[in-house]
Amino acid sequence: MKHWKKYCFVVNGFEMEAAYCEKTIENIFLPLLRRLTKAQKEQGGRLLVFAAAPPAVGKTTLCQFLEHLSREEDDLTEIQAVGLDGFHYHSDYINSHDAVVQGKKVPMKSVKGCPETYDTQKLGEKLRQIKEGDALWPVYDRNIHDVVEDVIKVEKDIVLLEGNWLLLDEEPWTSLRQWADDTILILGEEETLKERLIGRKEKGGLTREEAEAWYENSDSVNVRRVLASSVKGNLIMKVEKDNDYQIVQDTGK
Repeated sequence: MKHWKKYCFVVNGFEMEAAYCEKTIENIFLPLLRRLTKAQKEQGGRLLVFAAAPPAVGKTTLCQFLEHLSREEDDLTEIQAVGLDGFHYHSDYINSHDAVVQGKKVPMKSVKGCPETYDTQKLGEKLRQIKEGDALWPVYDRNIHDVVEDVIKVEKDIVLLEGNWLLLDEEPWTSLRQWADDTILILGEEETLKERLIGRKEKGGLTREEAEAWYENSDSVNVRRVLASSVKGNLIMKVEKDNDYQIVQDTGK
């Protein structure tokens, strides 16, 4: 029988609860943090880690948990978890521009969240800044559905950046990985992610039929694109139906 520990975090302005299996904490998460600590100390400067996953895997909450866990253990270098979503274009830009998505020109607001709605030039400049020193980081506030600039001061020696598209096998994302010292890919079964995303929409007030239609028209495209078009991370994990994690591949030991 698995034993779980419950935690509560604030993610994108909302309180989120999560539970993690005690064995997984001991056998996967703590060894990962010890490896990152060792790499940072050997490198001497700031260690930047990319963590990519499709929507609904739970990557944001997991990265927040890893930050919390790094503060609880005396032998670990404290990490700082930050998100990619602060690099969405601002809403006024999205609402007034088109994007070319996989060869088709569409209103940017109709595909918000896909790779083409991110300001990768601004991201590249910010990644350069945090590799050279401390910097201010933008966030996406889901209360106002827009980006708020310069909210978080990035100042820890290990920075864990999470987002859907960080390991996408196409430009400009491929070039942006020059800044990453380590990479993590988190996978999940599409059907499991589908049910999670539909459930989110239902909690937001949609009927089951409306939530399913939303998934097919929007979320499913992003889920399938991440699963089909991401390169392998040094560490590949998979989230199971019961929300536990398993290692698929680890080349960074």
